[in-house]
Amino acid sequence: MKILTVEDDPIAQLLLESALKYLGHEPIVAADGEAAWAALSDRTVRVVVSDWLMPGTDGLELCRRIRARGEGYVYFILLTQQSANEANQNAAIEAGVDDFLTKPVNPRELWMRLRVAERILGYTRQVRQLESFLPICSYCKNVRSDQNYWQQIESYMQSHAGTKFSHGVCPECVEKHVRPMLRAAGLDDTALNAELP
Repeated sequence: MKILTVEDDPIAQLLLESALKYLGHEPIVAADGEAAWAALSDRTVRVVVSDWLMPGTDGLELCRRIRARGEGYVYFILLTQQSANEANQNAAIEAGVDDFLTKPVNPRELWMRLRVAERILGYTRQVRQLESFLPICSYCKNVRSDQNYWQQIESYMQSHAGTKFSHGVCPECVEKHVRPMLRAAGLDDTALNAELP
C-alpha cells in the first residue's frame, strides 16, 4: 500500500521509511506539510503518517486540508514526541486525525495501526460501492431514495445530481407503442414517418 510519510527530521523520516518498507509498504516521502499536500494531489494515497509539529503547515493543518478536500477517505496517523495531553488529543480529533503514534515509531505498533487502517479503508470501499447502486423498480422505473420514498427517475436525478431531462420517444418505442395507439384511436400515423430518422 502507498503511504505518505511527512516528517521534517531526516533521521526520523529515514526510520519511518525503513519501517514501512520492512512491513511491505511503499512509502512516499515528504519533508513538510506543503510537500505532502503537493504529493497528495498527484497520487492516490489512502494513508498518511505525519509528524505533528513541523514548520509551515503542521500535521493538524495538513489533516484539516485533507478532510476539507473530501475526495475518498484518507486514514491519518499523527506522530507525537510524547503522549498527547487531553487538550491536544481533542484538537487532533477535531482536525480529523484517526490515530496517534509516539516517536520514535515502534515497527510493531506501526504494523498494528496500518492493519486497522486497511480494514477501515476496505469497509469504506464497500460502503462507496453500495452507495453507487441505485434501486429502481423493474416495472415503472421509479427510484427509491434513502428515505424509502419512490419517485420518478427524472426528479431523483435532478435532486441528487442537478440533471435535467428532455423527453422524446425512441424509434423502437414509436413502433412498439405510439403507432399501435394511433391506429387503435383511428388516427393517421403516416406523419410519424417524417419524424423518424
